[in-house]
Amino acid sequence: MPFPLKDGESLTYSVRWGFIPSVGRIKISAERLGAGSGAVLRVTTTTATWGLARGLFAFDGRGESIYLEQSGLLVSSSEWSAYKNKVVKNSMVFDYGKQTADFTDEIHPEKSRVIPMPKDNPSDLILALIQTRSWNMKPGDQRDATVLFGGQFYPLTIHATDYEYVWTSLGFFKALVLVPSMDKTPPIGMFKKGGTVRVLIEVDDERHLPVRFSVGFLIGTGTATLMDYQPPK
Repeated sequence: MPFPLKDGESLTYSVRWGFIPSVGRIKISAERLGAGSGAVLRVTTTTATWGLARGLFAFDGRGESIYLEQSGLLVSSSEWSAYKNKVVKNSMVFDYGKQTADFTDEIHPEKSRVIPMPKDNPSDLILALIQTRSWNMKPGDQRDATVLFGGQFYPLTIHATDYEYVWTSLGFFKALVLVPSMDKTPPIGMFKKGGTVRVLIEVDDERHLPVRFSVGFLIGTGTATLMDYQPPK
């Protein structure tokens, strides 16, 4: 399966909360490090509130995942975020020989632990959603994926449900709607709390850009719409 991002490729999204537009920005980018069989891809996701919203609640976050370029295996993942006096800083390193992941919480060391890995190869949440651009699904199709989010592994089933039309600053697109859910195990984390996720992948050209993401909570829905795209080098 082709890796969902290539060296130099980036996607930038404008985020709205409910009916409030442009409350933040999300940028996802990939960079090759090294060469040959030892080359890795570093996928970086930065998130920040924007404009007037930043004056009300300043939030900054950065996630970084390292993948072996040839195999696509996730080697390590880290995240940092700050909102008021709450800081999150943790990392996870994967040992495929032992089938374990070492989770380190730098703010609350007592939460650090060794976690058994699932049988299939995991991916961080953002990249797992972007990976769907290479699946060539149609309404009615479904595929399984194991996703890492917040120090937990989520065994998801991703359903292709319908087509929608999406207007972005890059144009008007027909997009396939993908909805992940926890069908095979009891829901955990955000899914246990009633959270929902939708991903819209455009089907008008061979790029299959993820033009929109939305995450719903009991208190509202955050929607990220593609506003800039930089192709691979």
